[in-house]
Amino acid sequence: MHEQRDGFKSIGLIGRLGSSKVVDTLTRLMHYLERGGYHVVIEDRTATVMPDHGCPEASRRTLGELCDLVIVVGGDGSLLGAARTLCLSGTLMLGVNRGRLGFLTDISPDEVEERVGQVLAGQYEVEERFLLDAELYRDGTLVGSGDALNEVVLHPGKAVRMIEFELFIDNQFVYSQRSDGLIMATPTGSTAYALSGGGSIMHPKLDVIELVPMFPHTLSSRPIVIDAASEIRVHIGETNQTYPHISCDGQTRAVAKPDDVLVVKRKPQRVQLVHPIGHNFYEVLRSKLGWSNRLGD
Repeated sequence: MHEQRDGFKSIGLIGRLGSSKVVDTLTRLMHYLERGGYHVVIEDRTATVMPDHGCPEASRRTLGELCDLVIVVGGDGSLLGAARTLCLSGTLMLGVNRGRLGFLTDISPDEVEERVGQVLAGQYEVEERFLLDAELYRDGTLVGSGDALNEVVLHPGKAVRMIEFELFIDNQFVYSQRSDGLIMATPTGSTAYALSGGGSIMHPKLDVIELVPMFPHTLSSRPIVIDAASEIRVHIGETNQTYPHISCDGQTRAVAKPDDVLVVKRKPQRVQLVHPIGHNFYEVLRSKLGWSNRLGD
C-alpha cells in the first residue's frame, strides 16, 4: 500500500466509445463529482459521445498532466489503452467496469457513488503495475515500437504458418523454436491471453515476465518465468516464409521481416492503479474465473 496523496481536486473521465451504458455511467459520475465540488475534465474522444456536457476537454496525455485522478469507464481494454498513456505522468487511475470480466476495472456500475466516494475520501490503496516496451530492429535500425500493460505477442498475423525464431535472455541463448509465436506477459497479463495459451496466473506484486510459446512444434517447450529486469531478444529466422506481426495489448504495432530482431524490456514508468480499501486479488480470481467458495458458504 502506498502513501495516499493529499486530496483530489481535478478528476478526468475516460469512457469506452460505442456503448450507451458507458455514457449513462459517465453522466452519472460527472454529475456526482460536480455536486461534490470537483473540477471535472473529459477526455476529448469521450466528449464526442457526451454532447452538452459543459466540462473542459483535453487529450488523454494532457488529461494525465491536468488531473489528480482519472476514472476509466469501460472494460479492461479501455483501462489498458489509458494506462499506456497515463503511466507517463504517473496519474492515479480508477476503473469502473462496463465490460465483461473486468480484472482491472473492479468497481461495478451500481456502486459507483459509494465506491468512488470512498476513494475521494482517502479510503483507497494504490497498486503499481509495470509495462513492457517492444522495439523491432532491422539491420540495426529501429523500424517499429509499442508498449503493453498485458503482453507483447509475436504471431503469424493472418498467415497460417509456423514462425522460426531464436530466443535470447540477457544475451544468453535460450532455444530455437518453431511455433505459432511467443507471448511475453506481465503479471497483469497473466490472466489474459497468456492464460488462454497455458500460462500461469501470477500475482500482480511479482516483478517477473512470463514467456508462453504458442502451439510449439516440440511438446517439450513450456512457459518460463524470468526476472522482469531481463532483456528479451527474439531473432526472427532468416528462412521464414511469413512476416510475423508484433502486437501490444492486442493491437498490431509492427510487421517483422526475416532476420529482424525484437527487443522487449520492462518500461521505466509504471501504472498507478487505485482500488477501494479491501481489494483482494484472490477474491477477484474466484469471482471472475468461477472458482469455488469456502466449504459451507
